[in-house]
Amino acid sequence: MRTKMAIKNVFFSLLLQLVSIICGLIVPKMIITHYGSATNGLIVSITQFLAYIALLESGIGPVVKAKLYKPIAEKKKQEIENILFASERFFKWIAKIFLIYVFALCIFYPLIVASQFEKGFTISLIVILSLSTLVEYYFGITYKLYLQAEQKTYITSYFQIVSTILNTIGVCILVFLGANLLFVKILSTVFFIIRPLLQNYYVKKRFNLHLQNANKKYILEQKWDGLAQHIAAVIHGNTDITILTLFATISEVSIYSIYLLVINGVKRVISSFTGGIDASFGNMIAREELTTLNKSFNGYEFLYFTLITIIYSCTFLLIVPFVKIYTFGIKDANYVRPLFAILIVFSEFMHSIRLPYSSLVMASGHFKETRRGAWLESIINIILSLLFVFQFGLIGVAIGTLCAMTIRTIEFVKHTSYFILKRNIKESVKKIGLCLMETLVIVSIFWYIPIKIYNYFSWISYASFVFLFSSLFVFFINRFIFKDSYRYIKSTLKKLKK
Repeated sequence: MRTKMAIKNVFFSLLLQLVSIICGLIVPKMIITHYGSATNGLIVSITQFLAYIALLESGIGPVVKAKLYKPIAEKKKQEIENILFASERFFKWIAKIFLIYVFALCIFYPLIVASQFEKGFTISLIVILSLSTLVEYYFGITYKLYLQAEQKTYITSYFQIVSTILNTIGVCILVFLGANLLFVKILSTVFFIIRPLLQNYYVKKRFNLHLQNANKKYILEQKWDGLAQHIAAVIHGNTDITILTLFATISEVSIYSIYLLVINGVKRVISSFTGGIDASFGNMIAREELTTLNKSFNGYEFLYFTLITIIYSCTFLLIVPFVKIYTFGIKDANYVRPLFAILIVFSEFMHSIRLPYSSLVMASGHFKETRRGAWLESIINIILSLLFVFQFGLIGVAIGTLCAMTIRTIEFVKHTSYFILKRNIKESVKKIGLCLMETLVIVSIFWYIPIKIYNYFSWISYASFVFLFSSLFVFFINRFIFKDSYRYIKSTLKKLKK
């Protein structure tokens, strides 16, 4: 049952990410073409500043899921309601702090971009972009976490798919009609506000939850340890753009954001294979099924590292040609930055390597045990990015991110091996080492092949060839080296067919 549910979650999560990738490429392209690179950079910059409120959310989101696994497995409704009530109360508190934060942002942020944008326009954009986040915290996020802990991530994915498609269609229509940018963003906000409200209503009706019956004095433990644990993830996603906003130009932010579009698309595909799995691992941990957990995780590692080796090999080779085509005709900034592309892709590669291990840490509730590493990663990222941004610009912030990612990934691998799976760390080192070596070989083979790419058709043709070669190369090597994991996956799939 757990395996079937995990596969269903992965399928819908993957579908969501594919929709998000396609829609995520369409909307920024239209913004840049019709409103300019600087305007796109402004939107990206404001969005990232607003995302810093997620530092508070990160302190409780994974903690809530970790707390829910056991009562869900034991069908203890009262305890579930207690946890959800405490979660909802905390997120409403965050929503109130968020309002204060937005007010402060409206005062100070316009001063940063005063030379390029009018104060009234900037403040209006901040308010519009903040509304969907406010509603998410006040009404929706607790029930999203519950669905994830219930191994029903596919439901949240469905709501997101519908809202993303409707938003993209609406934006395209308004831009073609020549609508004001603020009106375009208001429409987007409406679609993203409706989603958490519908999700809230669905969960309460479908699972018959009544939070008014909860113990109002229930306290969630480890929420502040969870803050330290996840603060690095927020800094990882926002430090670079924040530093570029403060110490570079808005156009540089726009350039960074285009590469981030590709990177985020890759991350979304990969997260599809982790988001639907962590609840299954959490269920095993709650039931203390260590042997089953190790077998399942070994099989998952085999599939996961095979997948990311193929995907990142392709990303290294295809990102710059894609950006050239995507930004063709845009003359107000130079978007072709090969060295920056290599560094930022490698940085995200290291981040992706850690995901199976960080998922186990979250599912186990080991927030306090790993909080020091979170603070260390955050500090390293900020300090190195600040040191290098003045001399190297985009490349400087990418170096800072890469160094921080690598150190944190090592910590996750060690902690998971020693304290959760209780196995020799060589098991993970072997898989990660092979993953990196295979990527290097594939990139080296294709790097010096003179391929001319003029349009999307030629890019797709080249991408298809690279993907096919990478898939065959990686799969057959991994199958040969990790025979036991391959047999486990094969036998699991046979059982599902019965």
